[in-house]
Amino acid sequence: MSKLNTLDPMLNASEHSVCKNYINNILDVPWGIITKDNIDLKSAKKILDEEHYGMNDVKNRIIEFLAVASIKGSLSGKILCLVGPPGVGKTSIGRTISKTIGRKYHRISVGGMNDVAEIKGHRRTYVGAMPGKIIQSLRNTCSMNPVILIDEVDKISKNWNGDPASALLEVLDPEQNHNYTDHYLDTQVDLSKVLFVCTANGTEGIPRALLDRMEVIEISGYYEQEKLKIATDHLIPKMRLSTNIQKNNMEITSEGIINIIKLL
Repeated sequence: MSKLNTLDPMLNASEHSVCKNYINNILDVPWGIITKDNIDLKSAKKILDEEHYGMNDVKNRIIEFLAVASIKGSLSGKILCLVGPPGVGKTSIGRTISKTIGRKYHRISVGGMNDVAEIKGHRRTYVGAMPGKIIQSLRNTCSMNPVILIDEVDKISKNWNGDPASALLEVLDPEQNHNYTDHYLDTQVDLSKVLFVCTANGTEGIPRALLDRMEVIEISGYYEQEKLKIATDHLIPKMRLSTNIQKNNMEITSEGIINIIKLL
């Protein structure tokens, strides 16, 4: 602020803009804003059952996780990693977890990411510098304890710009993330209250050091009858709602759905 007051917006336009952007980004971080957790196990089980059919092992593990958190009084310390084939509902489970505990939700896709600056932010000396995706998530949710879903963590890559997987270690490690430092902000930010949930198609592509910090929850595919139930109770009602097609305008039989399932 002292430097900004000494700069003339006309004579020092570039430096004035850099200082002003930095101050705005600092102020955009929701310092001290914490949403209150509402851990109700019966309500959580009801929401999980309503939004996801089957997957009893996964839902029971999430309920156990929430039960321990309610006794402990904190959701920090565990990094859940949902592993399974595409289309089984990994991302939607992460959204459901945020809904069950009443926290804000933000998704980050790291598939194909190969630049450390995407995670840790750019140095302020670069033109167009900005904070990393973690700080952007806090800013977008206006909360210091959101649920942040890191999608496709097994497809993260590296090149001459660095290794983003290594940068994620500081973000996810409970022993380090209480004083996380973004390159752009260049000040410590407490990420210890954030609940991180990761998704992956397999554990093979996840670096060992990163995998050791996660609790892996395997999600298998669905049987034919489970797919039929999901299509009947979830997919078709959503499609009717989005297309405004009434029940009496179109009939979908169970045999027809099973034939489609077999073709796929």
